Amino acid sequence: MSTVLVTGGSGFIGGHCILQLLAAGHEVRTTVRNLQREAEVRAVLDKAGADTKERLRFFAADLENDKGWAEAVAGCEYVLHVASPFPPGVPKDENELIVPAREGALRALRASRDAGVKRVVLTSSFAAIGYGRDIPKPTPYDETDWTDPVGADVSPYVKSKTLAERAAWDFMAKEGRGMELAVVNPVAVLGPVLSRDLSTSILIVQRMMKGMPGVPNLYFGVVDVRDVADLHLRAMVHPAAKGERFLAVAGDFMSMLQIAQVLRSRLGAAGRKAPTRQLPDWLVRLASMFDPAVKLALPELGKPKNGTNAKARRLLGWEPRSNEEAVVAAAQSLVQIEFANR
Repeated sequence: MSTVLVTGGSGFIGGHCILQLLAAGHEVRTTVRNLQREAEVRAVLDKAGADTKERLRFFAADLENDKGWAEAVAGCEYVLHVASPFPPGVPKDENELIVPAREGALRALRASRDAGVKRVVLTSSFAAIGYGRDIPKPTPYDETDWTDPVGADVSPYVKSKTLAERAAWDFMAKEGRGMELAVVNPVAVLGPVLSRDLSTSILIVQRMMKGMPGVPNLYFGVVDVRDVADLHLRAMVHPAAKGERFLAVAGDFMSMLQIAQVLRSRLGAAGRKAPTRQLPDWLVRLASMFDPAVKLALPELGKPKNGTNAKARRLLGWEPRSNEEAVVAAAQSLVQIEFANR
């Protein structure tokens, strides 16, 4: 078995990556910004069924500081660089997201190269693939597509993920010195949550379950976090993953109304407050005058998108759960966490 570093171990994807690596028998290291979180993260992982006592070590490392990275990666054969900021709100300055995303990726790559790591798997996003076009693409997005970071519809988060991934590939071309890179580009990540520290994607499901007057005419790709972690592990060791990007999407993109309909049909009483109608675009535009987060969504109104997972299936044998399974798993875990904390 290998020694693997997972950056951002307190996060949604990072936590599930750790669970699967431990289950596979690997020695695992993970980074958190402050070691005071170690006990909390261990407790969450133990509750999820992991045994963290023997094969999990914690290191303090920050995306914007060089301190701690060399120690965290020393002796590792592989690195899963998952950590990257994804806030639910809109930053006052886009560089609050761009700088840690880009510089953090470069720190992880530089430390990995210097430590003799064989391969890094970078968690990017569909954000780096499917935005910045004036006219929607008529065919499904795939790994050959890139977001235009100066496009009119590009939010600070989308820009941060695009620039970070571009910087990673540029680094590998110029300074990689034989180290390998693979990239995973997930859409909206749902599936079972591990704690009450909810990701931005999960917050959308939670908000629907708590009740909304309606949902905007927006479309999302969906994928289960367990399948995202599985794809990271496949990209880590499979020879065909070297130098490749992999779009992590379960199936056709869903409208927010379709997601709400799944909640109502599958969750019973817990889904009864999910919205039943789609808001007219004019009303969403009116609301955007008072809410910057809504304003960011305006360029995407009424623009169905789609993406294909054919490459991950073909090269890596990846078989994700369905959209509905991912939505239901997220919702059921929210119900369980809420019940457990009453």
